[in-house]
Amino acid sequence: MIMGGAGFILGLLFLIIVAPIWIVAHYMARWRSTRRLSAEDEKALGELGQAARRMEARVAALERVLDAEAPGWRQRTGE
Repeated sequence: MIMGGAGFILGLLFLIIVAPIWIVAHYMARWRSTRRLSAEDEKALGELGQAARRMEARVAALERVLDAEAPGWRQRTGE
């Protein structure tokens, strides 16, 4: 009967102290691993950056053409 009580106490200590620490440590490790970008994500992000730079250059070229062809177009659009 004494061994049963000791097992109960050890089980209770495990549930109160060890299990919560173990669970928190487990999810902290998973959070750290998912926090980083994968190689695939980095590649996609680089491609998006290049596309944004190309689009920015196209918009700047379009604005230059509109400035030359239709002076005052910015005031008509409310900008």
